[in-house]
Amino acid sequence: MSALDSLGFLVGLAGWILIGVCLGVDQWKVSSLDGSVITTSTIYANLWKSCASDSTGVYNCRDFLSLFGLSDYVRASQALMIISILLGFFAGIASLFGLKCTLLGNTDPIVKAKIATVGGALFIVAALCAMVPVSWYAYNVTVQFYDPIYPGTKYELGAGLYIGWAGGSLELIGGIFLCLSCKSSTGVTGNYSYTYRAARSTPAAMSKKLNSEMDNTSNYGKNAYV
Repeated sequence: MSALDSLGFLVGLAGWILIGVCLGVDQWKVSSLDGSVITTSTIYANLWKSCASDSTGVYNCRDFLSLFGLSDYVRASQALMIISILLGFFAGIASLFGLKCTLLGNTDPIVKAKIATVGGALFIVAALCAMVPVSWYAYNVTVQFYDPIYPGTKYELGAGLYIGWAGGSLELIGGIFLCLSCKSSTGVTGNYSYTYRAARSTPAAMSKKLNSEMDNTSNYGKNAYV
């Protein structure tokens, strides 16, 4: 089942790359055109900055100056996305060492299967750490959009959120594939141990056996050797 772990590694790696792209995309939320007759500028933002662009294509971005001035869900989303990137990196390294088609590290199939399982588990945790903030961010944007008394600018879901969902899904699928490849490997080539116990001989039994052998040799006369 080397094809399954290789596929899981490639799918998980693609998901990790998409999570990195999602983290750098500016458009996590985009100002809504609903109810606007004339729109001269478009406002969009992500976890780190907000930007505005006019109809001519000129845009200006401003980084968030204070971390403590942000909403709680934005700060939590920042932390979870960074954790997801780090876990995805370590998951890729562990999965690379656990692939059966590579000669890196230990070449024992059982050991490689266990390393691949660790990589798959890290991919799954990294996927959850990415999908939770993306979904949480999308939930808050949706709530503000449908809130009739919300005084601020209303936004719609941006491209960055869809990229994050896609990356998290790929990481989740890749992690599951890696874990399934380990299960199939250990099921075919599992460890079997057998215990052998030699028969214990007491001194009395050994003495009886020795006496019996001496009696047998005494039955032969001297003529037997001529």
